[in-house]
Amino acid sequence: MSKEIKTIGVLTSGGDAPGMNAATRAVVRTALAKGIRVMGIRKGYNGLISGDIFEMDAKSVSDTIQRGGTILYTARCLEFLELEGQQRGADMCKVFGIDGLVVIGGDGSFKGAEKLAGLGINTIGIPGTIDLDIACTDYTIGFDTAVNTAMEAIDKIRDTSTSHERCSIVEVMGRDAGYIALWCGIVNGAEDILLPEKENIAEEELIRRILQNRKKGKKHNLIIVAEGVGGSAELAQRIEKVTGITTRATILGHLQRGGSPTALDRMHASMMGAKAVDLLASGKSNKVVAFKNGEYVDFDINEALAMKKDISDYRMTVSRDLETR
Repeated sequence: MSKEIKTIGVLTSGGDAPGMNAATRAVVRTALAKGIRVMGIRKGYNGLISGDIFEMDAKSVSDTIQRGGTILYTARCLEFLELEGQQRGADMCKVFGIDGLVVIGGDGSFKGAEKLAGLGINTIGIPGTIDLDIACTDYTIGFDTAVNTAMEAIDKIRDTSTSHERCSIVEVMGRDAGYIALWCGIVNGAEDILLPEKENIAEEELIRRILQNRKKGKKHNLIIVAEGVGGSAELAQRIEKVTGITTRATILGHLQRGGSPTALDRMHASMMGAKAVDLLASGKSNKVVAFKNGEYVDFDINEALAMKKDISDYRMTVSRDLETR
């Protein structure tokens, strides 16, 4: 880094996640404590390109740590996929005197940050996504809140489905990752979990289990489907047609993105936000903050993006062993 960091910009990008506000708050207040000016960028890379940028002070983030969503707003930005858009973003950083940029989001957001770093903008990424799909880190901001939201909703669905002796298919979010589905399958006591990372049981076997469970006196069956598998409504129709058991599909959708973040999300977000500022202040750039083996560390963005993540065989084995057979 060729010069001292005097002004930091902060933006949230991609899908919103509970805890993003806590991370933004930590960036702002940690920077101010170090005598660094902070510029907030609204609507992600869209706002960066258009110059929707304003100065933030300690009061700007007061009473926000408990709020879901993001006070900076977020948006997808197709223009930023092209070099011309990326250059406009880099130029806008220079217009507003932004020496370092903190990007809170998922892997798509990090790809944008990597491009800005290549154009001379000091960048740090903070993993903010409910999907838990960033390989370099054991935790991503928003995951715990999303799982708890889904868990509570599924408990309620199970109550009414048991009363009607139904089979329930519940689809949870996660894009191409099955972590929310796996966790909900275990903590909600699902009979089956369908994940994109693993080969799932054949539909005939799934139906056979439902019928066996009914013969054993089980009044309700719960099947959790990851977003990356999908097809929940069609699956419910086929199960009902073959078994004669009333089957309902519920897609929880964006319900899982909202809500006040849990203590775990607020804590990780706060620590990661502070770590991002510390990295910039110490001369680091093109980094991703990560929580690894109980510590807050950093990886090069390009290294982080190249990593692959999978669900461990042990967790899969445990989930299968806990299912009703």
